[in-house]
Amino acid sequence: MQSKGNIIKRAFKCAFPYTIPIFAGFWFLGLTYGIYMNVSGFCFWYPMVMSLTIFGGSLEFLAVSMLLAPYAPVQVFLMTLMIQARHLFYGLSMLDKFKGMGWKKPYLIFGMCDETFSINYTADIPEHIDRGWFYFFVTLLNHFYWFSAATIGGLVGSLLHFNTEGLDFVMTAMFVVIFMEQWFKEKRHISAWVGLGASVGCLLLFGADNFLIPTMVCILAALTVLRKPVEQRK
Repeated sequence: MQSKGNIIKRAFKCAFPYTIPIFAGFWFLGLTYGIYMNVSGFCFWYPMVMSLTIFGGSLEFLAVSMLLAPYAPVQVFLMTLMIQARHLFYGLSMLDKFKGMGWKKPYLIFGMCDETFSINYTADIPEHIDRGWFYFFVTLLNHFYWFSAATIGGLVGSLLHFNTEGLDFVMTAMFVVIFMEQWFKEKRHISAWVGLGASVGCLLLFGADNFLIPTMVCILAALTVLRKPVEQRK
């Protein structure tokens, strides 16, 4: 029998390597976000508190313009819902994985950003590793990376002067790496082709600004229909 301390320690050691690529991306973007908040006239505690409580990168960047704009709660609510609606689909995908997680479950739900979802959904967790603690540490580490980078960016933003254009491509590159890793891990690529086909089709139909939610709907519908064939082939 393993002690609780050993169970937690093993889960942390297993989870940490998965988050290293996220650390690199989050620190680039988090620092950029903190600096952006600073040059927009906000004190460091704005990015610190927002990164801790909102924890939604694209929404936090957009929140800067929302805070500077005239008070419009309905428009802010609708914009926030559209930007973060993809998390509804993430949540549906994680229903079975989060069963029986006890007190960890609320935090796992709160902290399920794009990158954390990608790791927790696709990671091949060894049998001797507690899945609940693995999910928890992946979520906690990614949250800490973003929070610490945004806070430091807000603190030192006034001292740094450099062109941050293009840094957001770090996250795009990271998702390409995650996709390729999953591609090589699977023998059959039905789900990957569904995702690619839905993304390209919705991009052409709805444009770059509005294709994400239709893509998620198409992927969910297609994988629901193809669920039994995919499971049988696996």
